[in-house]
Amino acid sequence: MKLRSVTYLSKEGIKSMWSNRLMSIASVGVLVACMVLIGLAVLISLNVNKALGALEQQNVIMAYFNDINSVLYGDASSDYLDSSSKTENTSSTDSQDKTSSSEDKVLDAKDIPDDAYLIHNEQEALALCDKLAALDNVLSVEYVSSEAGLESIKEGLLEGKEEYFNFLDEEYGNPLSAAAKITLKDMSKFSDTLKAIENTKGVDSVQSQSDLADKINAIKEGIGIAGVWIIAILLTISLVIVSNTIRVTMYNRKLEISIMKAVGATNSFIRLPFVIEGVTIGLISAVIATGILYFCYRVAIEAIKNALGMMQVVSFESVIWMIVAIFVVIGVLSGIVGSVIMISKYLKKEGSEFTAI
Repeated sequence: MKLRSVTYLSKEGIKSMWSNRLMSIASVGVLVACMVLIGLAVLISLNVNKALGALEQQNVIMAYFNDINSVLYGDASSDYLDSSSKTENTSSTDSQDKTSSSEDKVLDAKDIPDDAYLIHNEQEALALCDKLAALDNVLSVEYVSSEAGLESIKEGLLEGKEEYFNFLDEEYGNPLSAAAKITLKDMSKFSDTLKAIENTKGVDSVQSQSDLADKINAIKEGIGIAGVWIIAILLTISLVIVSNTIRVTMYNRKLEISIMKAVGATNSFIRLPFVIEGVTIGLISAVIATGILYFCYRVAIEAIKNALGMMQVVSFESVIWMIVAIFVVIGVLSGIVGSVIMISKYLKKEGSEFTAI
């Protein structure tokens, strides 16, 4: 098709839109409403994901190391007592004496050999942190010494209650094991990553909030599914509106179409003005919808900040080009698909009627 023909048909499409301006304005209004709702759904989803992302960063896994404190105070102490009591009582025949010896024995750091635990110093603990950081889906690993762990517990207590733990340092020492504070990349892989951490040599025990991780994943999936359905429904409405606008224009130009077919015009030649009209309606709607969405989002965010003091929100400027791209794609697709469907049906019917005549 020649450039002159494309220019002429484009002008005809714009002219047709102006001739049916009331229907075009109605179509633009409905498309703008659909686009604004889609934009709000996208922005809400982005803000929720940002909030959940911040929550994910707080939902860490604490991996406690198999050091001397895990043998003295942790679950490993009972295992070590059982094994040591069996060794000491191999020559004894009195079962009651065996039981009392394992129950009455109190572990002391001097009694524990180095091979009873795996982490003996800070260098080995840091090496284990590096090994954990190399695991798949691990974002970061922070080494937490036993002293830092105890201080963290004290800071989490009510003000003035810290002295309740002073006896640990002064009299009995610090019972906490060294640990690693692990942050994950993807919470949907929480279970697999947790198993990998638990199976890492040198890790004695693991503390995590698996319930919170499941809830975060469920919320994300729910928002994703709801967003897809909202967009699909609104896109369908957009197609119907554009199609109806093209249908009105098409019937107004029924005689002109019949004449063009009679003189041998191709279907593409006849179809192009309607496609131009549909795409123009979509693009105009995209521009107007972007402006309205910006104003609504700005007002809503200011109201939320003033009421709740929430500052962690997605700025419109950071996603404006993504929003514009989404609106343009919706407008162009709605215009093309809606006009092509309607004019193709009409051309097929009109062609059969003309042949019959």
